Amino acid sequence: MQEKMKTKKQYRNLIVREMKSLGTYKKEYNELIDIYAGMLHQYQYFEKQFEESGYQITEEYTNKAGATNQRKVPLLTAMESLRKDIISYSDRLCLNPKTLLEPPKQENKGSPLDAFLAANG
Repeated sequence: MQEKMKTKKQYRNLIVREMKSLGTYKKEYNELIDIYAGMLHQYQYFEKQFEESGYQITEEYTNKAGATNQRKVPLLTAMESLRKDIISYSDRLCLNPKTLLEPPKQENKGSPLDAFLAANG
């Protein structure tokens, strides 16, 4: 049985729930969350279209000069680009294993010598 497509709002609610569960949610992230939810919804829609096309990867294309060649279908190109954006946003929102395993980046607070002296002084 095919799963029903999620709405953008359903994705948004799921993202917020996951972020709260991980302890990374802040209301200041809502705009990023909305964009990320939209990308997930869009990807889901593209995925359905790709399946319905029989997973067609290439198509014949005739250029302005009249030459006919094979080219990657635009849908697949859009999906590849969207995947990269989804990964980037999932990093920013701390929603993937990579970001959970990396220690948080520390702000530069003085020189290493100052830090050493403070710790050993």
